[in-house]
Amino acid sequence: MADDVVISIRDLHKSFGSNEVLRGIDLDVVRGEVVCIIGPSGSGKSTLLRCVNLLEVPSGGTVTVDGTEITDPDCEIDDARRTMGMVFQQFNLFTNLDVLGNLTIAPRRVLRRNRAHAEEIARANLARVGLSEKESSFPGQLSGGQQQRVAIARALTMEPTVMLFDEPTSALDPELVGDVLDVMRSLAEEGMTMLVVTHEIQFAREVADRVLFIDGGVIVEQGRPEAVITDPQQERTRNFLARVLHPGQKTA
Repeated sequence: MADDVVISIRDLHKSFGSNEVLRGIDLDVVRGEVVCIIGPSGSGKSTLLRCVNLLEVPSGGTVTVDGTEITDPDCEIDDARRTMGMVFQQFNLFTNLDVLGNLTIAPRRVLRRNRAHAEEIARANLARVGLSEKESSFPGQLSGGQQQRVAIARALTMEPTVMLFDEPTSALDPELVGDVLDVMRSLAEEGMTMLVVTHEIQFAREVADRVLFIDGGVIVEQGRPEAVITDPQQERTRNFLARVLHPGQKTA
């Protein structure tokens, strides 16, 4: 099993000044596993994800991805990040480039692929997200859901080992959420290793191999979706899910 661990986090701490956001996280994610992280705002979910690719530098502990300890001061972090695709809440597309340009700029500049090879891979990934017909469009001509699917395709062009999603549907209108979640479902079915911060509880229930509930910078509860979401054992988890799944009802 140890050989199959793609993400290994040990005693992870992160503080912003006197505010300790992560307080000793331990987590292993195995190859092909989909782990969804749920929890209230300010619980440390996004900070945990950003520590995985060192967008936030941990205050303590270690993070190892695909055999490379990225928290090692001698780690070549740019090289390590090539194995990790990151999809943010906002789409972060280059507005001055068309869709094909957005997908090929990193492979050409970072991976040194020639234009033809980069465009071949980009078009294959646009097909994966259902946007082949949009390769000549600019971001401003796309809906929010289409832009987020382009952002996913862009991450895939680097052929990552791991995909990190930070609440990828939170900035979308409700009617646009489904298409993005369908793309993520397809990636899960293909065996992509995924660490997903999400407020889409039904998606977590249907797609995740494991659900983590984080509150106060610690993992309060984790397990199979049917256990954590349907029959949570911790009161903090039960109260959170009651508020999310049954808004307006008072919790005990």
